[in-house]
Amino acid sequence: MPEEQADGRRRVVIESLSPQIDCGKYPIKRVVGEKVVVEANVFADGHDQVACQLLHGRVNDTTMQSCPMLPIGNDRWRAEFPVLNVGRYEYTVEGWIDRFRTWRSDLIKRIDAGQDVHVDFLIGARIIEDTASRATAEDADFCSRYARRLREKKDTESKRNAALDTELLNVVDRYPERHLVTRYDKPLGVVVDREKARFSTWYEVFPRSCSPEPGRHGTLRDCEARLPYIASMGFDVVYLPPIHPIGQTFRKGKNNSVAAQPGDVGSPWAIGSEEGGHTAIHPKLGTLKDFKKFIASANENGLEVALDIAFQCTPDHPYVKEHREWFRARPDGTIQYAENPPKLYQDIFPLDFESSEWHALWIELRDVVLFWMKQGVRIFRVDNPHTKPFSFWEWFIREIKQQDPDVLFLAEAFTRPQVMYRLAKIGFSQSYSYFSWRNTKEELTDYFNELTQTEVREYFRPNLWPNTPDILPEFLQVGGRPAFMIRLILAATLGASYGIYGPAFELCENAPFQPGSEEYLNSEKYEIKHRDPDSSGSLKDFIARINRIRKHNPALQSDRHLRFHGTDNPSLICYSKATNDLSNIIVVIVNLDTARPQTGWINLDLNSLGLGADHTFQVHDLLGDGRYLWKGARKYVELFPESLPAHILHVRPWVRRETDFDYYL
Repeated sequence: MPEEQADGRRRVVIESLSPQIDCGKYPIKRVVGEKVVVEANVFADGHDQVACQLLHGRVNDTTMQSCPMLPIGNDRWRAEFPVLNVGRYEYTVEGWIDRFRTWRSDLIKRIDAGQDVHVDFLIGARIIEDTASRATAEDADFCSRYARRLREKKDTESKRNAALDTELLNVVDRYPERHLVTRYDKPLGVVVDREKARFSTWYEVFPRSCSPEPGRHGTLRDCEARLPYIASMGFDVVYLPPIHPIGQTFRKGKNNSVAAQPGDVGSPWAIGSEEGGHTAIHPKLGTLKDFKKFIASANENGLEVALDIAFQCTPDHPYVKEHREWFRARPDGTIQYAENPPKLYQDIFPLDFESSEWHALWIELRDVVLFWMKQGVRIFRVDNPHTKPFSFWEWFIREIKQQDPDVLFLAEAFTRPQVMYRLAKIGFSQSYSYFSWRNTKEELTDYFNELTQTEVREYFRPNLWPNTPDILPEFLQVGGRPAFMIRLILAATLGASYGIYGPAFELCENAPFQPGSEEYLNSEKYEIKHRDPDSSGSLKDFIARINRIRKHNPALQSDRHLRFHGTDNPSLICYSKATNDLSNIIVVIVNLDTARPQTGWINLDLNSLGLGADHTFQVHDLLGDGRYLWKGARKYVELFPESLPAHILHVRPWVRRETDFDYYL
């Protein structure tokens, strides 16, 4: 322990500093422009008053900035600082005995008690003179004048007025005596990402299914032609499954059959053939030049490309021949294929992260991502990260972000909560969630309160997906078109980031492989699908409307201010989101029943919306386009799943104009 930390004269205690994750082991997360609000318990023995300050700055800065912390009651103190740049920040708290404020407080008590305070004025003068020695010339002169006034033989009232002068207090506060300062045990970290880490709208598409001609393998150029359609629905991230060569050995056939038939295209996640591995492009998709052009065209359409990273290999992958040591050998000399008993995945060889050559393996996998970064990719969706060591990901993400802190990683880990949370703590920018299986009012409320009202919100950013190529939830299977509308509204308004697997979603594809299965019948993972995105019945216009609402309302672009409100009908869920300053407020009411209209009363928590019980406020239904004047907390609603399964209400205070007329819902 350093000698300065062992000084027994340090009397201030700093405890329960927040936010911090696992005693400061992991950093919290923010995006550029957000604030970090820091609180701590700061106190000392006895009756002396304490002062404290928040220190903060970017990692590797030579000095940290400081700002005073303010008391909020019961020895709890608070301050905040903004994060203005992408990268890593640190913060901590310092506290010390405030000699001047302690003296000032005791002086008031002694004077009020009629005690002799002659010596007390001299003590105060000495403290003020000490302050002058640390102050600028102007402030030092100011302090010296006040110190002389306290030493002069004048009446007590005159000295009292000088001692309690507010301007004097402000000057002394600027130059605290921090000789015996206590600093919190260690600095705490903040990882600051660009805005897309908090707010993004994803669309997943298989390029090989984008051909306008049935039966022909699609190309990157075909997919490029689809970009205006994707952009027209309001998405800002286009996510591609793996675009690499697909192995032949043990290739899976349609509907995941173990024996592929001639012409079966296999799964894009079965990576590697004689044509290349993780840095190659499937020849039928095109060339690296085509991929770069695809990225440029996406950017022109307001889209950013997210690329799938799946660290696994087929038996045909070049790594198998060139680096057999990166795979686990079985007693018979063969390589261990992937298993999740009783399921067998003979077409996949998992990499052995316990190999004696683990370090070379780590370097190679890092270089794979660096390669795609050089092509212009800045977002990666990582397949099954929970099947690789946490230590690898912590190192890997740190290495990548040192190269470019703008890079974002989405963790595709539908697994146990603690594993998902650990991946978020060690650096993943966003995470898939359990949203796909949370359907009832109680399930949704409990889960999203956990994500947004507990410590989890400091490090776990959920990305909500109503469907994926792997997951066709039962709700979508049985609920028809209303189910897709309902789940879209929930995903887009409960979460600041969400995505859909299309065009399966907008075309309401909901046929399961078999009863009880969440696999699609004739899954696109194993075959090319030809669809007409412009077919009648598509939800594309509805999706576009929802995404416009998201883009025009900052309240929906963050998860921190999600609040649930009461309803008397379990088939109705009501919640709100708002900006920090309440300049934008959205209230959402959703019918969770796909088959029947539902009616009921909602009970708004007006205080959380910045509204009083007697306030009249206007609500504009951004879906149905109606405008109403409301007053009070209780309101009656009715929602029809086929036509209007939800209200998305923009709330604002109402000021009467002569042209207005009153009507209430």
